[in-house]
Amino acid sequence: MRKEEREEPFLFFFLPADVEKTVRWVCGRLQKGVIKVLRKKAKEQVAVGLIQMRAGEDPGTNLAKAVARIGAAAKKGAQIVCLQELFRSRYFAQSEDAEKFKLAEPIPGPTTETLSRLALAKKIVIITSIFEKRSAGIYHNTAVVIDADGSIVGKYRKMHIPDDPCYYEKFYFTPGDLGFPAFRTRYAKVGVLVCWDQWFPEAARLTSLAGAEILFYPTAIGWLPTEPRGTARVQRSAWELIQRGHAVANGVYVAVVNRVGREGKLRFWGSSFVAGPFGEIVAHAGGEKEEILIAPCDLKKIDETRENWPFLRDRRIDAYGALTARFLDKDQVSAPPTSLEAFANKE
Repeated sequence: MRKEEREEPFLFFFLPADVEKTVRWVCGRLQKGVIKVLRKKAKEQVAVGLIQMRAGEDPGTNLAKAVARIGAAAKKGAQIVCLQELFRSRYFAQSEDAEKFKLAEPIPGPTTETLSRLALAKKIVIITSIFEKRSAGIYHNTAVVIDADGSIVGKYRKMHIPDDPCYYEKFYFTPGDLGFPAFRTRYAKVGVLVCWDQWFPEAARLTSLAGAEILFYPTAIGWLPTEPRGTARVQRSAWELIQRGHAVANGVYVAVVNRVGREGKLRFWGSSFVAGPFGEIVAHAGGEKEEILIAPCDLKKIDETRENWPFLRDRRIDAYGALTARFLDKDQVSAPPTSLEAFANKE
């Protein structure tokens, strides 16, 4: 028997030529189907990397550190890597200083160009936070999603802008005008919200309704110098609790990456974490040091969770019109019309 005959499947020696052709075709289709299923299954497992780090005075040094740590995260298996809020500089909104506008850059710009090359080289998705200069006098706190081929998939401009002691962001940032989008990347459909956004369930809901499987929150939050330590600890607990609540309410993964270390008056509390669709903690960083947090995310759990807890199915979207009001005053005759009522009135 010739070598090439021995390598043929044994079945083919006993089949007529026309039947053999059909069987080969069916076997080929089955094989392709199995491969397709295996690939789909592999895509359901996604490794998220969060880069919790200290920021220094020099933006170039901060960028170089971030590039090195993203590379380290990729080496550990991370497929989607997220940086903290405004990672290229120290958190400058602790005071109102027009000189800080010099830190802003366009998108695309130097930071996205560097990270796009890195994303392509490592075949990873990178989520980066940038002080965006849109035009003279218009600046945004913006998150950019870079796909594994190095292309910019899209961006999100921070919608909720705080104005609190040591967080004077209204001086620097124009509120976002891109809504609450979700972005399809090679490994998952992601949504990005930024820091102060994390306290608003409406933002998490709308981003989830746009199809996001993982909500990322680049963050800069820490201890205020005037706060009693006990109060500060309660606030940190509330910060984690509400974001885990977003995961539960929407049946999605939530990934939060915070700064760490002392900058000016603020000591950032780190504590970056990833929560699953039931609100369970998948991975958690400490509060004192720089860390590269790697968290496995099983995307099929989103379907399983939503099938068992069908919050999206049972939402009364016909009854939520009042949510568009700032507040429901006691002397208010009636709440703003629901979407269905508004439609009926038009008719």
